Parts: sequence; C-alpha cells; structure tokens
Amino acid sequence: MVTLHYQDIEIRQISEVTWLIPPVRGMRVPGKIFADRRMMEKILAEAESLKQVINVAMLPGIRKYSLAMPDIHWGYGFPIGGVAATDLEEGVVSPGGVGYDINCGVRLVRTRLSYPDVKPYLEQLVQNLFRDVPTGVGAAGAIGKLGKKEMNKLLRMGSRWCLERGYASEADLECTEEGGALASAQPEDVSARARERGADQVGTLGSGNHFLEVQVVEDIYDAPAAETLGLFPGQVVVMIHCGSRGLGHQVCDDYLRILSRAAHRYGIQLPDRQLACAPIQSEEGRQYLGAMAAAANFAWANRQVIMHLARNSFLRTLGVSPRDLGFSLLYDVCHNIAKIEEHRIDGQVEKVCVHRKGATRAFPPGHPLTPAPYREVGQPVLIPGDMGRYSFVAVGQAAAMEESFGSSCHGAGRVMSRSKAKKAGKGRDLLGEMRKRGVVVQARGMRTVAEEMPEAYKDVSEVVEVMHRAGISKKVAKLTPIGVIKG
Repeated sequence: MVTLHYQDIEIRQISEVTWLIPPVRGMRVPGKIFADRRMMEKILAEAESLKQVINVAMLPGIRKYSLAMPDIHWGYGFPIGGVAATDLEEGVVSPGGVGYDINCGVRLVRTRLSYPDVKPYLEQLVQNLFRDVPTGVGAAGAIGKLGKKEMNKLLRMGSRWCLERGYASEADLECTEEGGALASAQPEDVSARARERGADQVGTLGSGNHFLEVQVVEDIYDAPAAETLGLFPGQVVVMIHCGSRGLGHQVCDDYLRILSRAAHRYGIQLPDRQLACAPIQSEEGRQYLGAMAAAANFAWANRQVIMHLARNSFLRTLGVSPRDLGFSLLYDVCHNIAKIEEHRIDGQVEKVCVHRKGATRAFPPGHPLTPAPYREVGQPVLIPGDMGRYSFVAVGQAAAMEESFGSSCHGAGRVMSRSKAKKAGKGRDLLGEMRKRGVVVQARGMRTVAEEMPEAYKDVSEVVEVMHRAGISKKVAKLTPIGVIKG
C-alpha cells in the first residue's frame, strides 16, 4: 500500500479505495477518505478539503472517524462529502456539518414510458415543465403563499402535509426517507424571517446545481435489484434535486450566529470558526436540531409538490392516462442532514448524531429503516451527475454500517469553481452543445448553464465506482439525461 504526505502528516492507503489520516494535531479520531489513487492525489493538490477533514476530527465527542466521500470538495466548515458522528452526551452538533441547504436531496420518479414514447414530445415537455415548476433565485408561487398556521403544520408534518392536501400518496411517503418527516421538528424554533422566506416557495426548484431532469435508464448492472426497484432498460424516469430553499438557508444563517456564541460560552476550542457548534444536550443544540428538522420537513414537502407539478405536466403534454403514465416515486433521499441514529462502534450499539453534508444514507439489505419494498436489496442511493453525462442508482450494502455510518457519496463533486466555469463558458453556445449530446435544456439564464456545464464536475461514474469497490453502495443502473430544467 502507498503512503502520501500532507504537510508533515502521513496518509496511509489501507485498501484499494480507502485512505487513513492518523490522529495528530489535536485530532480526536483518525480521518478516513474514500478515493482511488488518482482522486487522492487531486485531493492532496487542492488541500483545503483535506484540511477540513482534519478540523472536523477535532470536534468534541466525535466518534470513530472524520469521513470523506470521493466527491469531497471544499465547503463551509465541513467539506462537502463529509460525514461525522458525535456522542449524544459529550458531543456537539454543528450547522457546518449540515450546510446551508438543509435536506438538499434527490427524488427519483419512475414511469411506465420508454424513450420512444416521449421523444416526439420532448421539446414541449421540457417547456411545460419549465412553465409549471417555478425555477431560479426567488422562485415562488407554485401553490400560493402559506399563512402562519399552515406553515406550522407543514414544518411539523413534512410530506404528510402534502398527503392531506392531495399532493402525495401513502406510497410516496413509504418511499421517502424518514417517511418524509422528522418527528423532532420544532417549528417554534424557526425564525420569523425564515418562515417569511419560505412562505411562497413550496413547490419551487431554486437555482445553482438544483434541477429537474427527464432521464432514460441506459444501463442495468444488477438485474434482480433493478427489478425490485422497478427499473428497466430504456425507461423514462424523472430526477428532482433541490432542498429547503430560503427557509433552510435562513435557519442555517440564524443558528450559525447562535452556535458561534454558544461555542465560546461552553469553552469549546475550534480550529475553524466555521465549525460553530454547541453541545447536543444544550438548549442551543436542541433548538438547532429542532429548527433543522423543521427545515428538513419543508424540503421533503417541497420535492413532493414539485413531483406533483411534474406529473401534471407529463399528463397534459403526452395526453396519456395516469395509469399508462405510471408516475410513481422510487425513492427520496436527503444528503444535507444531522440525524440521531444507532450504529455499532467498538462492538457496542450507540446512539449518535450523524452529520451528513453532501453524503447519502446507504442502509443495507435487512435494515429496519430500509423501506419494506426494497429491504431485500438495500436502501436506494440516488447519485446525480452533471447535466450532460449520467446519474446513477445504487443500493446500500452491509459494509456501509461498519465503514461509513451507513453513508455513501451524493454526486459528482465540483472540479471548477462557479466563476471559472462562467469564464470557460464565455462565448460558447452551451445550449447547442447540450442539444448535440441529445439533451434539451431550459434555464432561467445562461449564467446558470455556464456554472453547471459538464466540465465543471468530476465524472460521477468514477465517484460511484469507488463506493462500489469499497462495498458501501452497489451499482444498479445508469441514467442519461434527455431534458433538463434549471434556475
């Protein structure tokens, strides 16, 4: 095995796709990174995200490892692609371990359609989806503005709020992580400003790397698992990637200020002020977890309403019956969250607070929290790539519970900053380039298209392959985009 160096720290390769940073310089636990040799060399060259893995390992109460997925890149406090579990009694919770877009996540919807059924209508379908699903900065008005009473209900109920209002089915809730709601939500700890920002944003896509894609199942790697998930070659599916919009952003902003003061008050020494935190058992820690859970519930409701709007666009554009369309939720996963879970650590089952920032839960076959329809094959893991190449469906495996607190990668990971991508896209006909790839794109502005060009991202197939080889999540299917709407 190979040894690489970051400054004076030796980073040991402990398997083909796993690297260990020994606990030095105040680290309470080792760092562990999932990457092949080429990826690891790039991570070392960029260095900032590696430094963040080391910083996270210094948090009070952290257990076992500070983890990084192969799509790691620099983020606020934690790296994006970072995972950490903290002890409930002595540990802390950190908004930097969740991120600004609380419960940003991915939803994959199956249809009964094949590509030839949709191809003649594709241009119109993308236009109609763009019309029916509000997108972009400040996007609003999908279902009207919620008053205080309705907002409280939504923040507490999540997807079940949608069920009561005709935007969801019981099957949708069964195939959503946590049933589409965290019971620990405390709407009273969400500020008036956050509520105001979210009041008219339910059912909206937002901007940046968020999207709705019409995709085709291109390859199947595991036929029995694909059959269990309801996937077949040539099938048209819809992927939705977004989060809690302005409400979640404001919750994070509010509590970064609160927890920054709390960390000082509780005498917590931090290697980076962006790791603002508070003891989980403190008033501030409990308030953040309650507000974060409420924002997570908002995000699940948001994606559920977008799915409802997209279904109506398909029905109107294609003129098919609901039965022939077969618009049904495969699964919805979050990848910016902190949750209380049980994990085996040093031979004992412990309850810990698992921070996943740019990481997807990947529970294995037989796990009680893997949805009943998929319990034989494992929890679906949805991994979007860039808008010009492909995305993947995987399923969680047993090694995830031993190696990564039941976590896998969440996407491709950027290799180009937004400003560099915009500079690289200047003067290019990016929509024309996408059309040559067979992808129809509709976006609020060319700036977003440039920021999200395929070259701005890692090849997600390489990221997915690392987790497959590590035995964390097993590849099931590859999906290619044919239609994209973005902010």
